[in-house]
Amino acid sequence: MDERVREHAAVLVGWSARVEAGDDVVVSVGEGAHDLGVAVAAELGAVGANVVTTYDSAEMDRAYLRAHDGEFATPEHELALYETADAVLRLGGSRNTAATADVPDGTRRAARRVGEAVREARMDTDWVSTVHPTRAAAQRAGMSYEAYREFVYDAVLRDWESLADEMARVKEAFDGGSEVRIETERTDLTMSIEGRTAVNSAASVAYDSHNLPSGEVFTAPADPEGEVYFDVPMTIDARRVEGVSLTFEGGEVVDFAADRGEEAVASVLDTDAGARRLGELGVGMNRGIDRFTDSVLFDEKMGGTVHLALGRAYDACLPDGEAGNDSAVHVDMIADVSDGGRLLVDGETLQRDGVFRWEDEFEGA
Repeated sequence: MDERVREHAAVLVGWSARVEAGDDVVVSVGEGAHDLGVAVAAELGAVGANVVTTYDSAEMDRAYLRAHDGEFATPEHELALYETADAVLRLGGSRNTAATADVPDGTRRAARRVGEAVREARMDTDWVSTVHPTRAAAQRAGMSYEAYREFVYDAVLRDWESLADEMARVKEAFDGGSEVRIETERTDLTMSIEGRTAVNSAASVAYDSHNLPSGEVFTAPADPEGEVYFDVPMTIDARRVEGVSLTFEGGEVVDFAADRGEEAVASVLDTDAGARRLGELGVGMNRGIDRFTDSVLFDEKMGGTVHLALGRAYDACLPDGEAGNDSAVHVDMIADVSDGGRLLVDGETLQRDGVFRWEDEFEGA
């Protein structure tokens, strides 16, 4: 086994999930993540955690959903598992990144809606999602398997404490601000962040961060107005999507278009009322990610990007007692702002061309 797999597992269990002796942990292992699953099991055993392992297979999901009549019931047995868990570790690793591409949209939406209680219970735990490099993911990224492994570990095995210190400066700007504006050649969008709390997403539940790798600062915006263009290709529901434009009026999407995969965007927007509103604004700051790979887990963390998510807002960004945008979906879309982009907070430039105002390369006001 590559020693970096063991290092990945150690970071996941120790730094990211902060698992302790006696914790009840659910480990969801993807089809191609066996080696990482073995390494994580060893780490959890050494800590003294109690472990239940589940199998995550897109091919099994496809078989189930295509055979189902679409009249789903809440899976109470799965709900009970997550309601009693302390932590959930999701180890992604698909053998086929497009396995569910031919699942009917109506079936997909119905399954999402009925599974919302399970998702909420899982997100009430100290959950962390990560990925093991697979040949399928390397192929989707247009990379050799060997090069893709190097890419993944450059993003995962970082000095997270130092990165957390840098990201704290963006969090401070967001926490003290009232309005964010994003400007590019095809984007002019304003959003309120009044009263919100930004998350310094340093790949640990101690920072209210649940992805490994991470490296972003995100918050829950409100009342977006204007137009935004997402130029980073992505996969939504196993379908390729490129060149997405969204127009917001009165805080919700009133018009949209896509150069490719428009039907996938439409399916997301039709999920429920909350799917037409924003749940997240994020700023990527992980410089260990140096190229787009058609994986939102990596692409949205890349330095010089911003992303917005349609759908569910995270409670960590909201004042106590305030309910954020509610939806059965949370779908991130990404814009490269490293060439001609500007991010402003209350009219002051926080970032230009992907460079923050405290960095030596920063130019302009």
